[in-house]
Amino acid sequence: MRRQQGFSLIELLVVVAVILVLAAIAIPNFINSRIRANESSACGSARQINTAQATYAMTYPEVGFTANLGDLGPGTGTVSSTSAGLLDNVLGCTNATCTKSGYVFSLSSAGSYYTLQALPLSVGQTGRRAFFTDSSGVLRFNATGTTVALSDPAL
Repeated sequence: MRRQQGFSLIELLVVVAVILVLAAIAIPNFINSRIRANESSACGSARQINTAQATYAMTYPEVGFTANLGDLGPGTGTVSSTSAGLLDNVLGCTNATCTKSGYVFSLSSAGSYYTLQALPLSVGQTGRRAFFTDSSGVLRFNATGTTVALSDPAL
């Protein structure tokens, strides 16, 4: 009598179970590493916007800081106070808020002072912390991922 070749059902089930256990370990680690990468990108982007704001205020002293990320972006290609070319078109988009790497960036200004917030699109999935910076150049964060702001510009 010939012996059949191949795997038994039990062997196949064991292999599938091992693959599922490995996936259960790997997927959360992958999600956590993506969140850390998004947060790192948000910090870098906030620093880049700080530098762009300082350059903008020195280049256009009659305007001061801008409240529009689009003013810092490439715009039409002609350098002016409404398209300074200091940021790329992702951070210097023409919308009121710009989205990059799972974070939403919003800027507000009062001439000699500005604030920037970077909030995760989905807390716990694209990022865990919210970031805040202002004309002082200090980068702060809120561990809950919600809106952060300082009411007093002197802080």
